[in-house]
Amino acid sequence: MKKDSENEIIKGRGAQINTANRFLKDQREIVEIEGIDEEPDLNQKTQYFHDSPKKIINKVDSPDLGMGYSMNPYQGCEHGCIYCYARNTHEYWGFNAGLDFEQKIIVKRNAPEALRKQLCNPKWEVMPIMLSGNTDCYQPAEKKFQITRKILEVLIDFKHPVSIISKNQLILRDLNLLKQLNQDKLISVNLSITTLSETTRRKLEPRTASAKNRLKVVKTLSEAGIPVNVMVAPIIPGLNSHEIPKLIKAAADSGALSAAYTMVRLNGAIGEIFTDWVHKAFPNKAGKILRQIKECHNGKLNDSRFGVRTRGEGVVATQIKHLFSIAKQQHFKGRKMPKLNREAFKRNGGTQLSIWQ
Repeated sequence: MKKDSENEIIKGRGAQINTANRFLKDQREIVEIEGIDEEPDLNQKTQYFHDSPKKIINKVDSPDLGMGYSMNPYQGCEHGCIYCYARNTHEYWGFNAGLDFEQKIIVKRNAPEALRKQLCNPKWEVMPIMLSGNTDCYQPAEKKFQITRKILEVLIDFKHPVSIISKNQLILRDLNLLKQLNQDKLISVNLSITTLSETTRRKLEPRTASAKNRLKVVKTLSEAGIPVNVMVAPIIPGLNSHEIPKLIKAAADSGALSAAYTMVRLNGAIGEIFTDWVHKAFPNKAGKILRQIKECHNGKLNDSRFGVRTRGEGVVATQIKHLFSIAKQQHFKGRKMPKLNREAFKRNGGTQLSIWQ
């Protein structure tokens, strides 16, 4: 994973740099020692850090995200998606949004117990929980720690509705649990598919499942009767925007009930990380890609206004909106995602006594 030149991509990682942490007064950096340039250790293996939060369910106040609560068993994500909005949250943990985000993963091992305690609270009002709203709950760490699987077992006990968002085929490991939840209409899955091009995918999302395998996930879940929404997200104008019609058709052909998209926005440190990456990964397209992203966000790489940030505005954003709308009307006519069941909830998780009693 060593780089021979400044413009060579670090294989297996999305970010190519470590950025400064906005919350830290002092920053650590490598400087010349006795005239020798020392490079950072790009071969660093993934490290795991353990956290034991008192609460695992988080209230989501953003009005344009379409979720009331989220739950994240992991912080940081080895998938390495270069555009990931969750990168900035890694700075709250004392790390950076670049390579640290992909190499230093925080594992919430007590998440199932914390979830059980919150759902037993008499004041808890049932509303579908998004698993996860920040980093992928089926990222590589899940194969080792199995926290997501244990969370699903708790949700089955309580008969609580949940919506999963992922881009990893590891979700099929838990198909038996998903089927149990689906018996009471308690589950929906949002599968993210950003590109059908393996060349693009390997650079954009280096440690994720291939599009071919993600479509297999859509097909397998759909054949099991589990409702699937495909997220074509994010749309990056000049990079994957031309793939919209083919992506929508592939999703529909695989059995998805719906499709949605979001426009890329490069807030915080992600702007610096993405800009560095795109010049290395797509040197001939970099200028065009960055220019079109800015055209969608009022001349900037990011627009944080609710309602606008996920769609963009201007000529390029409007063209993308129309292209997506036409493709969806053509391939998803008559299909829609069902509402999740809130009536089956068991306050005490199938036990006779609540821990609050």
